[in-house]
Amino acid sequence: MIEGLIGIKLGMTQVFSKEGGVIPVTVLKAGPCVVIQKKNRQTDGYEAVQLGFVEPTPERKVSKALLGHFKKPGLPPTRRIREFKILSEGDKIAVGDQITAGMFQVDENVDVIGISKGKGFAGVMKRHHFRGGAATHGSMFHRAPGSVGASAFPSRTFAGMRAAGHMGAARITVKNLQVVRVDAENHLLVVRGAVPGADGGYLVIRRSPAPRKIRQPKEAVPAAKKAAKAPKRK
Repeated sequence: MIEGLIGIKLGMTQVFSKEGGVIPVTVLKAGPCVVIQKKNRQTDGYEAVQLGFVEPTPERKVSKALLGHFKKPGLPPTRRIREFKILSEGDKIAVGDQITAGMFQVDENVDVIGISKGKGFAGVMKRHHFRGGAATHGSMFHRAPGSVGASAFPSRTFAGMRAAGHMGAARITVKNLQVVRVDAENHLLVVRGAVPGADGGYLVIRRSPAPRKIRQPKEAVPAAKKAAKAPKRK
């Protein structure tokens, strides 16, 4: 069983549940992906596969080194390559196999990784949701960040101070999105909620790991039992 595959965000829409409720969903093109290379414990120390997103790619847009990597297994070049873990050992996965959206099931949870939309240079109110200053009564302080540190000591701005700067264009992971519909023939995957990035952006779709077990608090010991267990003073 492979951890996931490469996809493209097609856009958002809505579907209706059996009860008649409206569900906001995102339509993804999940695959098809082809296995370019397989790694094993003997040579690489771990089990994984290298997948390439199948789409028309001219050879002139691929470097010579990468082109040789594709010609070794006899596969056409692809633009997007990602490596995914093999979750269960012993699976018969060979180089050249196609991985499609049929690997996912309805009501299964997936994690979607993508690059968020770039917003350019943004101020603190847009980037960090600062409140800003007064807008009337002769105020000269509207959208400035305010105090960023003392002047006498330590006479510097601490690292990590929230300030204006480049906003967006960052790697974002949205976890535990429910799979609403699967269309393996058309390579479509419909997940509940929004995913990062603009329409047409590339994504990594992977299975969500099992939820962490939350330790339950120990039961409170009654005062009577505590007194019975306590050692008696002589």
